Amino acid sequence: MGLFSKLFSKKKQSAPAPKERNALNIKVGDIITYDLRDYEVVGKITYRDGSYEWLSYQLLEDGGHNTIWLAAEMDDELELGIYKRIQLPVSTPYPKKLVHEGKAYYLEEEGTARVLGEGRSKNLQGMETHYGDYEDDEGESFLSLESWGTEIEVSIGYSIEPYELKIIAGSI
Repeated sequence: MGLFSKLFSKKKQSAPAPKERNALNIKVGDIITYDLRDYEVVGKITYRDGSYEWLSYQLLEDGGHNTIWLAAEMDDELELGIYKRIQLPVSTPYPKKLVHEGKAYYLEEEGTARVLGEGRSKNLQGMETHYGDYEDDEGESFLSLESWGTEIEVSIGYSIEPYELKIIAGSI
């Protein structure tokens, strides 16, 4: 093949197709459709407590007004939850029981995790958080506590099923 034919050949360079996404390999920039709303993944936190790992994705609703968190972990099966930050005064040590809007939540698990942050959460890279997971009597509603320096963030959430999410890859 001559020089000019190499330069002007019409062979198409095919870009690699994005990998199919699931709740455990979502990337910053992906789009998540949940409850008939589109959200952009703007942050990702990977938590590690010993050999156990779980993920939280910060989702920003189209229009930029509403932020929720998608939590994903693989225990015996995939567990997903949607969380939203709330104002609830809590101090350390974490209490065995918390009450929010008249509902009691009980401490199920507590520990310390090292975190890796991406996107808007990159400033958390390498930090440790003291976490606490609470559950109501029916097992339908949850509270999540995380300490970040002197601040304790509290989020309220509930479980969802994988089929409730549609994930569109924003990159390869």
